[in-house]
Amino acid sequence: MEVFLLWHVRHARYPDGSADHFDESGELVINEEEGDNVKLLGVYSTRPRARDRIERARATPGFIDEPDCFEISRYPVDEDQWAEGFVVIPYDDDDQQPDSA
Repeated sequence: MEVFLLWHVRHARYPDGSADHFDESGELVINEEEGDNVKLLGVYSTRPRARDRIERARATPGFIDEPDCFEISRYPVDEDQWAEGFVVIPYDDDDQQPDSA
């Protein structure tokens, strides 16, 4: 079984007011490190239901400003998605950047 996750990206702006919305192949650009704000709008049982939600969202504040920056991701249910552990990189209290040591 699979579900469909619906995401929206509010892109960070460059000083000139522009933003990277899509790459050269037409894929939606998502760069949270550069300040893009990603929201999960919902999880849907079918792709058409996710598309219906896009149409409703496009008429609401915030989403109306970036009406094409939605992404529907197919996602399997009952499968491990993160099968390994992870490492925590401590931050230096002075600059909130990972320690280089």
